[in-house]
Amino acid sequence: MRAVAMKLHTKEQAPKEGGIEAPKPAVWAPTLKGYLQFLAESEVVYDAFESALQEASHPEYAKFQNTGLERTAALREDIKWMQQMYNLPAPVVEGDGPGKRYALHLQQLARDDPQYFICHYYNFFFAHTAGGRMIGTKVAQMLLDGKDLQFYQYNGDVSELLDGVRASLNELAEHWTREQKDHCLRETQDAFRYSGMLMKCMTE
Repeated sequence: MRAVAMKLHTKEQAPKEGGIEAPKPAVWAPTLKGYLQFLAESEVVYDAFESALQEASHPEYAKFQNTGLERTAALREDIKWMQQMYNLPAPVVEGDGPGKRYALHLQQLARDDPQYFICHYYNFFFAHTAGGRMIGTKVAQMLLDGKDLQFYQYNGDVSELLDGVRASLNELAEHWTREQKDHCLRETQDAFRYSGMLMKCMTE
């Protein structure tokens, strides 16, 4: 999954493995309101992931429970903090917004298509530990006086947490047929698309 995902990064994001040219640079201007909305939309998505894994409609999902990568609780605390710190109204997560749309898609995949669901899980959770945290640091410097939100903090060494999940993914994939593995990889671009819709909230 990593090889396919890296090809969907720009050469600027991943100089050695990036497979697409970066678009022409534009002024990136996140706002407090937009960033809070991004956190709220993300919370809905993480909750969908984590709830599906806990419910484990497919037994293999149990491998990804309580991994240390869970973010829902941290996001809820950060949303409260931003509202209080900057006197912002509670963000409204609309039914047709990116968070709810992605969450509904994930709920369906978790029930009906475990390979696609695992593809989204890998790309969403792993991306946050890398590029997501880099973006978080940049936004913190631009808007939050350098405040490091809980969303970007983990209990323990992130590399070790990722290694544990990666081992579980590899173990799971060993029991998949070649067709199932290819089926999983085909969903990578869609996973990037949904993540991109969340990111756009920051500047709206």
